[in-house]
Amino acid sequence: MEVHMARHSALYSPKAFRQWIRELADAFPELSQPQVLGLATWSFGMILARCCALTTVALVIATFLGHTYHAVRQRLREFYQEAAAKKGNHRRDFDVTTCFAPLLRWLLRDWNGRQLAVAIDASSLGVLFVVLCVSVVYRGCAIPVAWAIVPANSKGSWRNPG
Repeated sequence: MEVHMARHSALYSPKAFRQWIRELADAFPELSQPQVLGLATWSFGMILARCCALTTVALVIATFLGHTYHAVRQRLREFYQEAAAKKGNHRRDFDVTTCFAPLLRWLLRDWNGRQLAVAIDASSLGVLFVVLCVSVVYRGCAIPVAWAIVPANSKGSWRNPG
C-alpha cells in the first residue's frame, strides 16, 4: 500500500484530491458539500487502496490526509448510513437515485460517436438480494449508471422495483 502511494505521489497528492472534489461538485450539483466530500473521499480512497473495503479505505485515507483512522472510518460509514444512524443535527439520507441522471450526463460529456451500448443485468446475492443494474459499456467495461437492490425470491415487477 505505501509502495503504491509513494510510486504515484505526484498523481495522488492533496492537490489532486481537491481537484477531484471540485470535479464531483461540478458533476453532481444537487449534492450538498458534505455529500460531495463523502463521495470524493470514498472514490479517491478506493483508487489509492485498490479496493473498496471500509477498513482499508479508511486506513489509506487517514494516512493520506494525516487524520486519525477512527475519525475517517466514522465519516466513511456515515456517508452510506441512514440519517437516523448519523451523528449531529443536520444529517440527512443520501438518495443515490438523485445521482443517476448526473452520472450518465458526466459519463457522456466527452462521448465520441452516436451509438451507446447499454447492458442490463440482474445479479443475485445468494437468496437475499437481487441487484438490478443498467450500465453503459465503454472500452470493454460496464459502468453502472442506475441500479436497484430488491429482495430475492419476491414477487414484483423489475420495471418498477421501487
